[in-house]
Amino acid sequence: MTIKVGDKLPSISLKYMNKDGMQTATTDDLFKGKKAVLFGLPGAFTPTCSAKHLPGFVTHAEDLKKKGVEVIACLSVNDAFVMDAWGKAQNAGEKVLMLADGNADFAKATGLTMDGTGYGMGLRTSRWAMVLEDGKVKTLNIEAPGAFEVSSAEAVMKAL
Repeated sequence: MTIKVGDKLPSISLKYMNKDGMQTATTDDLFKGKKAVLFGLPGAFTPTCSAKHLPGFVTHAEDLKKKGVEVIACLSVNDAFVMDAWGKAQNAGEKVLMLADGNADFAKATGLTMDGTGYGMGLRTSRWAMVLEDGKVKTLNIEAPGAFEVSSAEAVMKAL
């Protein structure tokens, strides 16, 4: 079953890197009591993800913050080291929190999966974006396979 508007995020542990090294936090830790944008994509360093999806949120981070967003987070089924390197390569800095869902626990728990086996990628998260308020889904935009239209930073800003 896929998560839907009105649902609370499942409490899943995710990894990320900061100046103190690898950190673990649950979705509750990250999003409770906050207005947040969480977006997911199939993989770090992949073409659409690197050329359009993540860069849009880096570019529009200030605009999103002006609309009350406290946390902007990118989630992918990669390890924390890859997500950290990709964030650095994309100049995400403090603008976008790079979350690793290494075992696809979040993707599976929310039903936001895609099978990338044919591309040598295994089970991944699909392409999507959501607006959260206190850990509850207020907006959920899930892309059709191969598309990049409704999960962009621009589409999320229109939904705010």
